[in-house]
Amino acid sequence: MTADRPARAAEPGEATTADEPVRLLVGGTEVARYVLDPALDARHGPRPYLHPVRTLAGTVVTDALPADHVWHLGASLAVQDVNGTNLWGGRTYVRDVGYTWRDDHGRIAHVRWSERAADRLAHRLEWRDPHGAVLLTEHRQLTAVPLTGAVPLTSEGPSGSDPSGGGPSGDGPRDGVSAWRLEVNYTLSAPAQQDVRLGSPATNGRPGGAGYGGFFWRAVSAAPASVFSATATGEEAVNGSAEPWVALCGTGPDGRAYTLVFTGLGDGDRWFTRTAMYPGVGVAFAFDEPVTVGAGTNRRGRHAVVVSDGTLNRAQAAALADAAR
Repeated sequence: MTADRPARAAEPGEATTADEPVRLLVGGTEVARYVLDPALDARHGPRPYLHPVRTLAGTVVTDALPADHVWHLGASLAVQDVNGTNLWGGRTYVRDVGYTWRDDHGRIAHVRWSERAADRLAHRLEWRDPHGAVLLTEHRQLTAVPLTGAVPLTSEGPSGSDPSGGGPSGDGPRDGVSAWRLEVNYTLSAPAQQDVRLGSPATNGRPGGAGYGGFFWRAVSAAPASVFSATATGEEAVNGSAEPWVALCGTGPDGRAYTLVFTGLGDGDRWFTRTAMYPGVGVAFAFDEPVTVGAGTNRRGRHAVVVSDGTLNRAQAAALADAAR
C-alpha cells in the first residue's frame, strides 16, 4: 500500500446497519449481498454496493476494497465528478496536475426502502457533497432473475478454447447455462433550481480512455480475465465502445470459471473496460464529454448483468444479452 493511500476502514462485504444483512435470492439461493451503509473512510467514496455477488454454483465474481484500488466496491453506482464532488473515491484527477488527494469526497446515502423482497430491492438515496448538501436524489431498484436452462451451451460453429469464438467453450456444463440476471434500474433527479454536471478523469484532462464513472462492476479473477463484445476482443478494442453488450470471462477465487454479460448503455454512454491492471466493466456516463442533468430533470438508466457459471463464447453471450433487452 502506498503512503498516500488512506488506511482500510472495513473488511469487504461488512454490513454496518443494525438490521440483518440485505440479500438477493434466486430460488432460495443467495446470489448477492447488498451492503447498504458501509463504515468507510470518506476518501473511499462510501455508497451502497453489491458484494459478494455469486454465480448459482457459488463462485464469487465481485471484489471490494482491493489493495490496488481500495475504493472499488463490488458493483455500485458512482461518479468521480458531480459538480466538483468526488463520489467515486480515491484521488481526484485535476487538469494539468494529475491525481491529487483533495477534501472533495461526498457520500451516496440510503434514505428509505420502498420495497424489500427476496428477489427485488428498491429504495431512495441521496448523492451528497462533503458538507451533506444533496446534489442528486435517486430511486434505485435491483432485481434478481433466474435464467438456468434459458440458453443451451452448444451452438453452431467450430469448437475451441477461445471464449470470443463461435463454438462451444470447454469450461461449462453441457445441458444449459447455469445463470441468473441482475437488473439495475435507477432514476437520478437534479434539484429544481440547479443543473448537475457529471464528469470523469477523461473530461478533466486525463488521457488513455479513463472516462470511468457510472455503473461499475469490479470483478475478481484468480487468472487473467478476458473481455469481448459483439464485434471486438480485448480491453483496448472494447474500452470506449458503444457495443450492444460486453462479456467478461474470469476465474473465481475457488478456481472455477465464470462469465458476466453486460447490457444497457444509455444515450451517450460508453463501455469502460479493464483486464490488464484489474478486471472490471462499467457503463461510463461521461467517457469523452461531461453530461448535465438539467435542473428539475431526470436521468434514467437500466442495466442488466448476466452472471453465468463457466466460460461462454460470443454466440452464447449474444443470446443471453438479447434475452436481457
